[in-house]
Amino acid sequence: MLKSHELLGFMSPALANDILSFIFESDKPAYRATLAAVAEAKRVRPIFLERQPRAERHTAMLSALTKPNLDPAAAAFIRAWLVKKHAAMLIDFLNAMEIKNENGVVEDLPGAVEDTKLKAAVELLLGKYPHETVAVYLNAFNDMNAAGWTNLKALLESDSRLQLGNHA
Repeated sequence: MLKSHELLGFMSPALANDILSFIFESDKPAYRATLAAVAEAKRVRPIFLERQPRAERHTAMLSALTKPNLDPAAAAFIRAWLVKKHAAMLIDFLNAMEIKNENGVVEDLPGAVEDTKLKAAVELLLGKYPHETVAVYLNAFNDMNAAGWTNLKALLESDSRLQLGNHA
């Protein structure tokens, strides 16, 4: 099971940069919180990072977010991207699993899910969305939710379409 900081390290640099650019453009509070967490970890003031050219700052931020001590910031960062940009995917998955949700957000998850429903929901996502995005979502979902579905963990470990780190 990958933690959020590991997800950022294993995903393609293009996707990591797309996520950071999306958060920069669409969710200023999440971007500022991420920037502040990175600045604190680097023992600099946020203004130091803000004054860097954006490409250089984003490279430094993404590098820092792959460290274990910034896992909470990486989790919030990924969660913001998923909820704001990929709500349709979250809704599709939860609806296919027949889990009550509000715009892809769930209060209480069941302790276990049927294999057939899970596999059908994953196939739906893989048929509709980019595989790497689906892999990030399902890994993040598995990591961030206390339910800990063993069949989802097994699927993430065994299905090659859900593997991260296969980028060049």
